[in-house]
Amino acid sequence: MNKNIKIIFIFSLIGTLFSGYLTFSKLFTGSCPLTEGCPYFLGYPACYYGFILFTLLLILSILLFKKENINLMKKIYYISLIGILFSLYSSIKELLYPNCLNGICNYSFLIPTCIYGLIMYVLIFINSKIYIKRNE
Repeated sequence: MNKNIKIIFIFSLIGTLFSGYLTFSKLFTGSCPLTEGCPYFLGYPACYYGFILFTLLLILSILLFKKENINLMKKIYYISLIGILFSLYSSIKELLYPNCLNGICNYSFLIPTCIYGLIMYVLIFINSKIYIKRNE
């Protein structure tokens, strides 16, 4: 099994679980489960989009376990690029225009959650790029 595929799977799983927790908490309680703001995009919380993107990456990485395929890896590459752009936009929005009580956010994990998503997308992107370069 290729090391890059394992790393992509691990970060896709972590991203899915983390964004899933944020998404379902927001759906059922109506508020962000952490003590910070919640950036919105097209009327929906950013965590909803993150959950969809990470779930797609997780499904594709599971398919890669069954059969390594350069076309699947290219899909992972492009989806992670979309994730980078989206989470970068959300992170900037969250940092520059906080949506917290009195405009002051107390981040539960020291930095906004969108930045953690950004880090995971970047790691997935880098590993997919390495895999594609080695196998083309």
